[in-house]
Amino acid sequence: MTQQESLEARLGAVSDIVAMLRNQQVGPNVYPGVPAEFSNWRSEQRAWAQTCVLFNQSYHMAELMVEGPDAFAFLNGLGINSFKGFVPDRAKQFVPVSHDGYVIGDVILFYLAENRFNMVGRAPTLNWVMFHAETGTHDVTLTYDERTAVRPDPENRRHYRYQIQGPNAAAVITDATGAPAPDLKFFHMCRMEIAGKQVHALRHGMAGQPGYELMGPWEDRDAVHAALVAAGKAHGMLLVGGRTYSSNTLESGWIPSPLPAVYTGEAMKPYREWLTSRHYESNCSIGGSHVPDSVEGYYLTPWDLGYGPFIKFDHDFIGRAALEAKAAGPHRKKVTLALDSASVTDAIFSQFEKDGLRAKFMEFPSAVYAMHPFDRVESNGKLVGLSTWIGYSANEGRMLTLAMVDEAFAVPGTEVELIWGEPDGGTSKPTVEPHRQVAIKAIVSPAPYSDVARTAYADSWRTKTA
Repeated sequence: MTQQESLEARLGAVSDIVAMLRNQQVGPNVYPGVPAEFSNWRSEQRAWAQTCVLFNQSYHMAELMVEGPDAFAFLNGLGINSFKGFVPDRAKQFVPVSHDGYVIGDVILFYLAENRFNMVGRAPTLNWVMFHAETGTHDVTLTYDERTAVRPDPENRRHYRYQIQGPNAAAVITDATGAPAPDLKFFHMCRMEIAGKQVHALRHGMAGQPGYELMGPWEDRDAVHAALVAAGKAHGMLLVGGRTYSSNTLESGWIPSPLPAVYTGEAMKPYREWLTSRHYESNCSIGGSHVPDSVEGYYLTPWDLGYGPFIKFDHDFIGRAALEAKAAGPHRKKVTLALDSASVTDAIFSQFEKDGLRAKFMEFPSAVYAMHPFDRVESNGKLVGLSTWIGYSANEGRMLTLAMVDEAFAVPGTEVELIWGEPDGGTSKPTVEPHRQVAIKAIVSPAPYSDVARTAYADSWRTKTA
């Protein structure tokens, strides 16, 4: 087998890391395994607010099993989260940071049984965990299950993963199981039976509505899915396609795209030497109007992402000292930007101009065109924040972005501008056509933007800013 070039070697061969990442020849993350639309994305968006939807999450996320006598202690030393009171049949948003206190990524951590954990999400966090397992001394066994888009056997995952979401979700579960839907607290788990199969259920919510995430062995997927579809017919349930799926975060307020803070720093060098050209970190792309002098201008703190409440200094973990030094602030705050409809329309209208450069084309419902979008948020020409996700909500009838802004500009109702499009006509990413930048007016709004999401997530990280 040919030895893979390390990320450290690749970075050493380029003069500008920012330019390298901005010109990667890849667009946004793909959502394989399901059609782009089952009906149409407008109806699919409306369904999670009005009736319910079935997300098939079995394909686009990577998964890591962490097992063994030291599994609890091992993970406790990597995340900013406290494990105090963490017991089986619970889950949490797990966030590791670099030695300098910048976010590596985040995943859902399922505590399945004593010293048996399942981690699900984007690859950067899972890579970080695998590196420390291989180079450390903890007695743990890790089993990695790659996402479908980059695996040679796409129809051979370890687990299926479905989510029932919306006002009628409990009714669908009741009909599918023949028993009342379990009354679980947020991020608590239980077991249920569907179509004669044992299913692990997590009380979750991604689009501002109550719901359940269901997991079980891959070989049970068809039977469970068919039973859910049958139960959903009486409750207006729609299947959600890949085109719609990525837009649900706009209403729920979760920022899915922190760039892993691994590209600089002497303490991170061993990790960069461990990462190879096949890993996510070597192949991800950055897009948008924000072009900092250093790649560190893209690094985010937990406070930027609304994860401040997660940080607990009741345990030792990588990056603790750096976060203690940053804790006093100032911190940017996560917000939703409600884009001015007239400004958005002006940008779209430029597509009908024959001569000159048009504004960057906006896809619907998700206008994201790189794995890690970073657009400038300005006030009177001054940078006051960053937008990291943009798209259209049929439920709100608005183009929204998830952003983080300086505290002085985080007050709802504050007027700012989003700089849409890349400078100098655009980068060489295949998703970028020659275009001109435009300023789009925006109003700072709460995150989550949805009234239902703010109510449903009242006790969770999504609504806390401390």
